Amino acid sequence: MGICTNEMGILGESFMKKIAFIFPGQGAQYVGMGKELYDEFDGVKEIFNKANDILKQDITQLCFNGPEDELMKTENTQPAILLVSIAAMTALKERGYTPHMVGGLSLGEYSALVAGQVLSLEDAIPLVRKRGQYMQEAVPLGVGAMAAIIGLSTEKVEECCQLAQDKGKITPANYNCPGQIVVSGHKEAVEKACSLAKEMGAKRAVMLAVSAPYHSPLLEPAGIRLKEELEKIQIMSPKIPVVANVHAKPEDDPAKIKENLVRQVSSPVRWEASVRYMMSQGINIFIEVGPGKTLNGFLRKISRDIKGYNVQDMASLEKTLQGLEDAI
Repeated sequence: MGICTNEMGILGESFMKKIAFIFPGQGAQYVGMGKELYDEFDGVKEIFNKANDILKQDITQLCFNGPEDELMKTENTQPAILLVSIAAMTALKERGYTPHMVGGLSLGEYSALVAGQVLSLEDAIPLVRKRGQYMQEAVPLGVGAMAAIIGLSTEKVEECCQLAQDKGKITPANYNCPGQIVVSGHKEAVEKACSLAKEMGAKRAVMLAVSAPYHSPLLEPAGIRLKEELEKIQIMSPKIPVVANVHAKPEDDPAKIKENLVRQVSSPVRWEASVRYMMSQGINIFIEVGPGKTLNGFLRKISRDIKGYNVQDMASLEKTLQGLEDAI
C-alpha cells in the first residue's frame, strides 16, 4: 500500500498518501451503471459474474438494463450500488491506483469495508441486501420521513429538531457538508422541522422521496436484526484505514467495527467530519468510486483545498487518470 504504478511507472509513496477512495450511498443508482467498465475490464466482469452467483440473481442485467422500478427497490439497490462501486475500484486498481484511506456515505461504508479488506465481497453483497430489507421493514410506509435542510447552520437545524419533538422522534441523519443537513424521523415531526427551518432562514427545506426514516432512532429494530447477521460474518482488521460514519475516524478492532455498523443504521452519518478527518491525515485527493457525483458536490462545499474526482464509467475514469497524472 502507498506505492502505485500506472502507464508512467512508479509513483512515490508521498503522492499515494494523499489519495482517498470514497464510496456513494443509496440514491446514486441508475440503469446502465457499470456497463462500460464491464465491457472494458476482465476483472470487472469477474466481479459481476461472482455477484450473480452470490445472489442467485442476474443483478448484472438489472444494473445494465433495469427495469428501473426493480433497481429502485431497496433490496436490489443496496447490493447493486456496492457491486458497481467495487467494480469501479477494480478498474482503478487495474490502472495502477490504490488508496491510502477509504470511507463511504451510509451504504457506501460497506463498499469502503470491502476496499479496506475488512469484509469479503462474498459476505458484503448478501449482507447489504438484508440490511436494506431490515431498514425497509423497521417502520411502516408513511410513518417516517426525511428532509434536506439547505442553508442553515448545524446549530439551527439541531434546534429545529428539538422544537419538533412534540410531533414525534426526529434527529439529524446526515451531516453532509456546510449548509446541508438531512433530518429523519416521524413524518409529522419532520414536516414541523421543515417549517421551523424556513422560519429561521433556511434557503430550502425539502422532503425527500425515501421509503424509510434512515439513520434515525426509529430504525433501531433494524440494527438489532443486522447485529444477528453480522455475528455470522468474519470481520477482519483493516488493511487500509476505513473512516466510520458514526464517529468519523478509523477503527481497527473487528468487534468495534461490528458495533459501529449496528449503530450506523440508527445514528447520524458524520460525513463532513469524516472528510475533514481524512484531510487532517494528509489526504488532499478524493476519488468518488461508484455511481453518481453527489459526494463531489459535498467535497466542494467542505473545502476548496482538495481535489475531487469520480469514476463510474470510461469517460470519468480517463478524466480521473489524467487529473492524477497532472497532479504529480
